Amino acid sequence: MIHDVLFGKPLISLVTVGFAGIVVWFLLSRQRPTTRLVVQILFFGMMTLIIVGSGIEPHRFQGYQSEDPQALLVVLAKSLWWVHLAWAVIGFIRLYLVLEGNPREARLLQDLVVGVVYIGMALSILAFVFGVPIGTLVATSGVVAIILGLALQSTLADVFSGIALTLGRPYVIGDWILLSDGTEGRVVESNWRATHILTGAHNVIVLPNSFLAKLALTNISRPDETHLQTLPIHIAPTRMPASIREIMLTALTSCNSIVREPPPVVALKGLDATSLEIELQFRVSSPSQRISARNEVLDLVYRHCKSAGLLLAIPPAATVLTSELPTEENAQPPSVTPLALIDAIPVFATLTSDEKAKLAETTAVRQFRKGDVIVREAEMLPSLMMVRAGTIAARRGDEERGRLAPGDFFGETGLLAGMQEVCTLEALTPVTVYEIDQEAFAPLLTERPPLAQEIAEVLAGRAERFRDGAALPPEHARSAHAILKTIRTIFRP
Repeated sequence: MIHDVLFGKPLISLVTVGFAGIVVWFLLSRQRPTTRLVVQILFFGMMTLIIVGSGIEPHRFQGYQSEDPQALLVVLAKSLWWVHLAWAVIGFIRLYLVLEGNPREARLLQDLVVGVVYIGMALSILAFVFGVPIGTLVATSGVVAIILGLALQSTLADVFSGIALTLGRPYVIGDWILLSDGTEGRVVESNWRATHILTGAHNVIVLPNSFLAKLALTNISRPDETHLQTLPIHIAPTRMPASIREIMLTALTSCNSIVREPPPVVALKGLDATSLEIELQFRVSSPSQRISARNEVLDLVYRHCKSAGLLLAIPPAATVLTSELPTEENAQPPSVTPLALIDAIPVFATLTSDEKAKLAETTAVRQFRKGDVIVREAEMLPSLMMVRAGTIAARRGDEERGRLAPGDFFGETGLLAGMQEVCTLEALTPVTVYEIDQEAFAPLLTERPPLAQEIAEVLAGRAERFRDGAALPPEHARSAHAILKTIRTIFRP
């Protein structure tokens, strides 16, 4: 029965099976290439079986008259057979032609081979189905190719440059690159014709591959994405250069935005009567972090210079008398007073000038040696500590969460609301702090009761911003009302 259906009218059977294979080919998901290949082989095998059994030769042109009613069926049947043969070969190519670890190159090679297969299929149909003389066609197509090549030379240059860039792999999607013309950004897309680069200004630049292939290219993401930054600093030579170098190194050590390994470097570049020229060298985790890291380093250099009594050098363009230049003997270094630090603490922003002055008078100076643990995680610190000099590391478990430098403070939650510390604080260098305890702060709340409400709202806002999705102790998730209640309990007259 099946034999009669298939071989009784072979041309109709071939056309039917061929179109059925096309429908199934498009219905099957591209996410299942193995299934598509197996189904395609089954349809191609069935068509080949019908051809062999019926005596049709698809690889040989058999002349037929256009008036023949079966001429159209012959053309369709033989064309469908060649199409299914091409698809079966393409299925093998897509599934088994791979380059381990290089999916982009594998895809390019697959596309090239698939293109050759389609060209071969088209030529085979022309030669064996329609009887077109291929030799004459190739000769004619050579002239056409020259004309098209001249007309499309820019596009072809982009395509071949894209092939060269893909095989050479100077970059991949996601890499941060710098071109010799100053263009810089992250590669977000690369195709046959152009490469798309997302710049730091959040604009997409589309560069033709032929243009990109002519430029010198620096791949900042290799061997990794850490990026070296250099920052020149000029310090008045009022101290020994070795001492100034140590202070600059401490400033870099306290920075949270730079990479710890390899460690930052402080290079002394030059010395004259007006300045000691220093170059700070440090790495950032990504080129996109350069501005934020540079800003933090400049801020920390200023704070450490002020803490250590260093002066920034007068610019070379400035007109000064030699007698006015600072020296080790006549330099007047800036001072960091407890009042200046209190002015910079947001929690005390609601205090009046007189209240801040009274609070500054009660401060005590405390010293910590390198390696001392100032307070441990989950302990309560019943006093406010304002960093006068040195660097402190904040750790949660085995993970470092940040570093504190001169001008930073800690312990305000324990002083005012009885909260535990979120991190363990350890001195990385010799540290000097100004301390304000609860006994010193109590008179302010007694004299001005509304102050407790203002401080509670500030503390609640700080806890909310600091949380940022992290698992903090339960007492840090309290409302301003709960904090106010705790403050009034702690400072009850």
